[in-house]
Amino acid sequence: MSSSAEWKLVTTMLAINLAFAVVNLLLKKTLDQGLNHLVIVTYRQAISFIFLIPIACFRERKSRTEISSQLLCYLFFSALVGITLTQFLFLSGLEYTSATFSCAFLNVVPVLTFILALPFGLEKLNLKSKSGRAKISGALICISGALILTFYRGTQLTHHPHSHAAGNNVNAMNSPQRPKNWALGSVLLAAGCLMWSSWFLMQARIGKSFPFQYSSTAILSFFGAIQSAILSLILERDLSVWVLRGKLEIISVVYAGMVGSGLCYVGMSWCVKHKGPVFTSAFTPFTQLFVAIFDFSIFHEQVYLGSLLGSVLVIIGMYSLLWGKSKEAKEMECLVKQSQATGGGEDCNSASQVIRVTINSRDS
Repeated sequence: MSSSAEWKLVTTMLAINLAFAVVNLLLKKTLDQGLNHLVIVTYRQAISFIFLIPIACFRERKSRTEISSQLLCYLFFSALVGITLTQFLFLSGLEYTSATFSCAFLNVVPVLTFILALPFGLEKLNLKSKSGRAKISGALICISGALILTFYRGTQLTHHPHSHAAGNNVNAMNSPQRPKNWALGSVLLAAGCLMWSSWFLMQARIGKSFPFQYSSTAILSFFGAIQSAILSLILERDLSVWVLRGKLEIISVVYAGMVGSGLCYVGMSWCVKHKGPVFTSAFTPFTQLFVAIFDFSIFHEQVYLGSLLGSVLVIIGMYSLLWGKSKEAKEMECLVKQSQATGGGEDCNSASQVIRVTINSRDS
């Protein structure tokens, strides 16, 4: 893949995580005002389906193949895991904790995806090669950064002139809402991250048999809306929770549906198709970084030492993981060239070791 294509993928993932950061901030505001989280999921998926259907029919009308019952089954469970359960668990955990704490949990998604991809053969790991050591060290560094973000606050590094007034307003708004339950919230967030990581692997398989991002995302949104509506009606019988009150709730739900559940999922499916699930999930920590920037600049939240150290470690770990994957791809390309001509260098020898280890592990 050319360098321009690589940069296009990186830019796409950065834009996606920026959009997700805005979605999280808007939804946090709507949750604080009392909007039911399952209603949010249902509305955003329904809006995503309505938004994507005409685009899918126009862009993929000539290339789309027949949708089999087996593919529909895959898409149904993909929607259940990656949309309904993920958003239900994450928003439930958000209710019992805080926005910063919840976003910090997203940083473990790349590591979980990498670990889950290993037994399914979607990722290879050879600790004797530089690429393998870079990938495993990057995963460990990401975990360390996520733990620091979660459990260490540290000293305050910034002093915003409006911080005290803003903080008092936020506390006044949040204090009568729901009691904090950090243990239960942590369990819900961890389960949500596990579902989210599993979705990347499922989407990698779906993308091979049905590489039409707009159509597949529209179907996912359709199934997600139905699943969320059924779950919401089971857990909440009061129909008044379905009424959107005020411009903020309407704007948040529409934006979350069209951008967060529509275009972002299309972009992620496209990146998974070209670079795999681990590369795509590795950009997840940027959501937390963008949220922190918005919190400080717009909502006057303060920056603490733990947030800075954790964010730096997450970036270093993610870069190490991506560097390892890039070097692994170059080693494989070098091996192909070596098979066509004699010679080769250290990277080609490393690639040969990777191939031999992969073949031996599969044979065993």
